[in-house]
Amino acid sequence: MDYETLCAYLEGKVGARRDMPFGADTLVFKVLHRMFALVAWQASPLSISLKADPVDAVILRNLFDAVRPGYHLNKKHWNTVTLDGSVLDAELMKMIDESYTLVVQRMTRADQAKLKKMERLGDDKEAG
Repeated sequence: MDYETLCAYLEGKVGARRDMPFGADTLVFKVLHRMFALVAWQASPLSISLKADPVDAVILRNLFDAVRPGYHLNKKHWNTVTLDGSVLDAELMKMIDESYTLVVQRMTRADQAKLKKMERLGDDKEAG
């Protein structure tokens, strides 16, 4: 998956926005105020870190050489995926969807309700 396609998919999630809180090398995608993806956008090949269920994280690492424990993250809950073409786009999108879902599930009820409202309104950007 190329950079533009990756960013479009990440930003297509309800409430998603990009940020650079850790400096120019890491592009962070947040749903409301919580991280669900970190992209090493200047790396070649690109890499992305995604939240994962601890059991699924290990399974993915065993299935794909391009999937490693999260770089500078909690290795139990995060994987870093090198986008070298060995992981199909459909599989990567499933990993992204799972990361987003896991983060949303841990949000407060108020934030979850805010996301549902944004989804109903068709507004994928953070509401004031």
